[in-house]
Amino acid sequence: MYLRSHKRKKDGKEHRYFSIVEARRLSSGKSVQKRCLYLGEINNSQQDRWRKTLEVFDEATQRFQAMSLFPDDREVPAEALDTVQVKLGEMELRNPRSFGDCWLGCELWRQLQLDQFWNQRLEPGREAVPWSQVLQLLVVNRLIDPGSEFRLHRHWFDQTAVADLLGADFAVASKDRLYRCLDHMLAHEQDLFVFLRQRWQDLFHAQFDVLLYDLTSTYLEGEAEGIPSAKRGYSRDGRPDCLQLVIALVVTTDGFPLAYEVMDGNTSDKTTLKGFLAKIESMYGKAERVWVMDRGIPTEAVLKEMREADPPVRYLVGTPRAKMRKMEEQWLELPWQQVRDSVSVKLAAEGGEMYVLAKSEGRQAKEMAMRRKKLARLLWKLRAMRRSCPARDQLLLRIGAAKSAAGRAFGFVEIQLPSAKQAVTRETFTFRVRKEKLREAELVDGHYLLRSNQVGEDPAVLWERYIQLTQIEAAFKSMKGELGIRPIFHQLQRGVEAHVFVAFLGYCLLVTLKSRLAAYAPGLTPKAVLEKLGKIQMIDVWFPTTDGRHLVMPRYTEPEPDQVILLHTLKLSLPPQTPPRIKAKATGIPRSLLKM
Repeated sequence: MYLRSHKRKKDGKEHRYFSIVEARRLSSGKSVQKRCLYLGEINNSQQDRWRKTLEVFDEATQRFQAMSLFPDDREVPAEALDTVQVKLGEMELRNPRSFGDCWLGCELWRQLQLDQFWNQRLEPGREAVPWSQVLQLLVVNRLIDPGSEFRLHRHWFDQTAVADLLGADFAVASKDRLYRCLDHMLAHEQDLFVFLRQRWQDLFHAQFDVLLYDLTSTYLEGEAEGIPSAKRGYSRDGRPDCLQLVIALVVTTDGFPLAYEVMDGNTSDKTTLKGFLAKIESMYGKAERVWVMDRGIPTEAVLKEMREADPPVRYLVGTPRAKMRKMEEQWLELPWQQVRDSVSVKLAAEGGEMYVLAKSEGRQAKEMAMRRKKLARLLWKLRAMRRSCPARDQLLLRIGAAKSAAGRAFGFVEIQLPSAKQAVTRETFTFRVRKEKLREAELVDGHYLLRSNQVGEDPAVLWERYIQLTQIEAAFKSMKGELGIRPIFHQLQRGVEAHVFVAFLGYCLLVTLKSRLAAYAPGLTPKAVLEKLGKIQMIDVWFPTTDGRHLVMPRYTEPEPDQVILLHTLKLSLPPQTPPRIKAKATGIPRSLLKM
């Protein structure tokens, strides 16, 4: 990389512009120049009647002032004031860091107006850095590269341009400040839920007449002695060996989160719904909402209360397949009704409720393919064991591993094992597929029994609403995967709840980006966009001055053509370049030259 000047005449005057370019050699052997950083204009002393000035932050006086820049190969006019001569030949590039993804995270934060919300509630005190900025740092980190507060403090902060975007220094990422910030935000949880509802409506015209409700779990590392809610329970993460928490979440059919709650790890799904219904009504008032839930969440008593409430609380819930078998004779007599190209339903009324037996051909084919794939792998492993005939103890270990991998498909295979005193041979170790059981399972694949007190509702609408439960499943998947909510390493109750709270805010940014992509670029995912824009870097351009100081110009690299198209498609514009600053001395600063 090197500095290149470009001269241009405008209004009868000669202007001199500077850029940092990189020479790239093509496969043909030719060399081309690619402009990476645009630095702008530096004055020529021949043009006394007009000079370019810019705002420079003087670190010695801690204030901005207008300065005129001149290169060291030009004389400074005698009447010029507040001038700085820079040594162009001694330019250095330092501290390359990620910019584009951090800027996008801060832009999403601004679009949700979370800066205004937290500035009003986390009022500044004697702290040098506002708590709202610390919280923004935590949430943007959770969106881009989730990790612990200590990792953010030691590694991530210095590798990004988030300090430039926040207008703060390393004090914002102080380890103690990051942990202390967690104690300030939980008191405003309910206000945030109400605020977000209005923002979803303003930004995306979100509808709240149908709400999705579900639960998940996340586990903790360590003994968790200071966390009363950490209990052992049914682990959806496959970690029954760890203490865990249960998280209940409410989202709209478009995936916009409205509220969540952290519960004890041994909380039964059936005991959570009644309290959450009351919580939503207390925050948003009573309304004609439809609650969509998976089977296993509501009890018969809760459903009865929902039907008998004034006005009745409308619900749509999945029903266990055992109920389908009980009503099997009744279903046989009813005709199928085609409601979609690949979806058929049967309807039955009972006790003020409507039961909808739905059959999806596409879902049936998918479930059958998934089971057969696992069953084929299991049979392949069993055949390999039968060929090798290992020792009995080794055989049992291998069968246990195969059972864990096969899941429910293991139940469709009948295995005969040798007794404790028998040798493992092809005669003592046999297996067969339980074809009758497999055939019965395939007959109910793709069938769902839905239950609702909306007796007059179109069954096609009920089916579509129930399928939208995938939105809340996607929310849990994002929070556990992309946002790294698991495992939890905090050892105090407030730290655990704050960790979930930060992940919830991170999901709010994620779903905002996802909604913009759905409107403008449906083929892209939030992760792909963050990775693409993360390649836009910020670099500090250092120029020594003739008076012994340094002029530092932070500049983000010019976007590549595909990044320009992406920004244009999403109707986003990169911010102005960060103002330069004057440093009194360069001592103690590493001279890390950027090598490309």
